[in-house]
Amino acid sequence: MKKVVCPGSFDPITFGHLDIIKRASSLFDEVVVAVLVNKTKKSLFTVDDRMEMIREVTAEYKNVTVASWSGLLVDYCEENKIQAIVKGLRAVTDFDYELQMSQMNLQLKGVETLFMSTAPAHSFLSSSLVKEIAAYDGDISGYVPAQLVERVKSALSNN
Repeated sequence: MKKVVCPGSFDPITFGHLDIIKRASSLFDEVVVAVLVNKTKKSLFTVDDRMEMIREVTAEYKNVTVASWSGLLVDYCEENKIQAIVKGLRAVTDFDYELQMSQMNLQLKGVETLFMSTAPAHSFLSSSLVKEIAAYDGDISGYVPAQLVERVKSALSNN
């Protein structure tokens, strides 16, 4: 069984994230979407909220599960018998950073990293940009699933 992890902050999950998850789910037996627990980073949503939203928008993919992790991703992979990491790449700048991470992960624990280029329609998209647009009352419906639009706006107005 080929089991992979798609890691990230997913604060909030975007159509770009969903594109990578969907494509990975068609290639692998099991895809674990792992939400990073990072206490040093101020997030809009709690880890539990992000996991709930991801479960909601990936429910149609029966081989996708959602979890959280803190610490080294390769340790999480080893503990959960995950063979590879799947990462989406938007631009060359993503590649520069992710290449170093992938080489370190391979060196540390022998965990492979597979890169998927994002669909051109999502190549500019990031959770940070979505939050910025929403903070100025912009329309984010083209960037996140419909059921998350009001949640993002509500979370921003409460912060």
